[in-house]
Parts: sequence; C-alpha cells; structure tokens
Amino acid sequence: MSDQLVKVEHLYQYFPAGGYGKNKKYVKAVDDVSFFINRGETLGLVGESGCGKTTTGRTLLRLYEPTKGRIIYDDKLLFDSGDVPLMNGDGSEVMENGKPKLGQKTAVNMKPYRREMQIVFQDPYASLDPRMTVGDIVGEAIDIHHLAASKQDRYDKIQQLLVRVGLNSEHANRYPHEFSGGQRQRVGIARALAVDPKFIVCDEPISALDVSIQAQVVNMFEDLQAQMGLTYLFIAHDLSVVKHISNRIGVMYLGNMVELADSYELIFHSVHPYTKSLISAIPIADPKKARENKRIVLEGDVPSPLNPPAGCRFSTRCPYATEQCCVETPKWQEVSKGHYAACHNLDKVN
Repeated sequence: MSDQLVKVEHLYQYFPAGGYGKNKKYVKAVDDVSFFINRGETLGLVGESGCGKTTTGRTLLRLYEPTKGRIIYDDKLLFDSGDVPLMNGDGSEVMENGKPKLGQKTAVNMKPYRREMQIVFQDPYASLDPRMTVGDIVGEAIDIHHLAASKQDRYDKIQQLLVRVGLNSEHANRYPHEFSGGQRQRVGIARALAVDPKFIVCDEPISALDVSIQAQVVNMFEDLQAQMGLTYLFIAHDLSVVKHISNRIGVMYLGNMVELADSYELIFHSVHPYTKSLISAIPIADPKKARENKRIVLEGDVPSPLNPPAGCRFSTRCPYATEQCCVETPKWQEVSKGHYAACHNLDKVN
C-alpha cells in the first residue's frame, strides 16, 4: 500500500461549447493537470475564479466524466482514457522502447467508491433539497449504502453525525431554510461524513460564510481530520485560509497547474510570477507591515478558456514573458525537493 491515497495523471476536462465538426468549440476547463494527495494530508488548491479548481475536484470524483487522463484511488484505477502516458512516482513518464508507455482504457463503476470519496459543496443552500428534512438529507446516503441495521440504528447514526458537526439532535426534523449559512454548511459536512469516507473534496466550503463562521468551520475540518484520519482536497480562493489548513498547496491558472509545494515553502519561497502575485494580495493585519508590502498587480484580463493562448497560459499577463513563452508550453520541473513549477524564466523571476 503506497502513501498516496489519490493520484491524478494528465487530467483533461473539456466541455462542448457549440459548433460542429472541425469547427466544434470546447471550454478547456482543466488541461493536463497532475498531482497526488498522501493519506491523511490536506492539499490546498487555489487560483482565480474560472481557473478550473472546482472542475478538477468534481472530475476527480467523476461527477464529471474526464475527457482524458487517469485517476487512481487507494492503488485502484478508477479511470484511464488509455491515451495518456503512465507516470512514475517522481512524476516522470514511464518509457518503453524509447516512447512514453500508455495505459489501458478503463472506467470502473463508482458506486462502491462513493462511500470512501465524498464532497462538500460550495453553496450550502443550493446543495440541500429544500423539501427534505435534515434527518432525511443526512440519512439518504445511509439508506443507499445500507449502513443501518434498523430504523433505530439509522436514527442514532443521524443524531451522532449532527452532534459531531456542532448541531443539535433536534435539528434532524427541521428543513434547510430554517438554518443559517454556517449551520447549512455543517449539514452538508454531516451528509459527507454519513458514509464514513476516507477522502473529501472540500469545494470552497467557507466562501459563502461570515469570517467568524469561517474560522469555526475550518477548525471543525481540522478536528474531524484528526479524529477520523481524513484526507482533503481543499479548494478555496483565500490563500490565508489555505495556508493555515493545508500541508501542500497547488496553484492553478486557466486550467493548468503552475506551482505545487509545501505550504510554508510556497508562501515564503514561491517561484512562479502568478503565485507571487496571489501571495502579495494576502491582507496583513499589521498596518506597518502592510504598508511595506509590495503588491504585485497583474495587467490585462484572464484569457478565455474557449481560446487559451499558445505556449504558457500566463504569458499574456506575465511581466517576464519572452517569445519562447508565447509558443512553447513550459515543462513541469522540480525547483527543490517537493517544490514544482512550470515556467521558462525562473532565473529571471527569482
């Protein structure tokens, strides 16, 4: 059994966007993304709106069927399009007769894995059925997977789950509209925990909440991880929150992963110009330090994922871009141990 619980290799997710035949257009939401998550750790995923964070999380769980790529969970192959190279543990491609070795087309039935792989959605109101009580919402997964021996056992499990996420047992008889945003998010977390999962995709679970409630929910995620040995993919906009909860952080831009490193390493020793810009925007509580902080403001707009630029996706906004950046896609390279980035001009940036 390897240390890696989840592994994604050369993941692509394209959505049809009109046109026919050769003129058919696609939104390239996720474009050749690879990463792994170790057992019991939290991998943070950050980036601007529309960069593909949420799509990556949902595709990983096969809520969206991948366009291309490979998904491995707990050493079991969940999906393989059969046309992407196999990868070694160090991230390099497996070679055979001088050429990259490809996998075999595979797509397993996901129902047995739904118990172990869950998601907490961003909007705690839209993701809950307004016609169902909280007890039925949390108990639905228990019913589907036949996890209760009797009605009393089902009832007890629901009560325990609600208490575990900081709600009261009597809340089981209420409807979602009777709760605050933070309470609704706790219901969503209880629903994810109902099947005793090992891995949870947290899709911006605090973005719709007040700051004081955000802290409570983040602390609850950490407590649950310590108690249950959970593994998280934590998707968020707020780098200050992500650096607090994550062991490692990945940065996405326009469907590509541009940098991946240990949380401390990424915040204090980032090498990609886009990552540096994001970090410079983190608010600093100390007024004196805030005035000394040099904000890196990016010019221009994010290109359309319908027609992304050739070469490096960030080249249209990067102050260090060269002709090479506009025609050649940068390779994923290890800057230091466990610290990866995709940039042609790392020597100029740093």
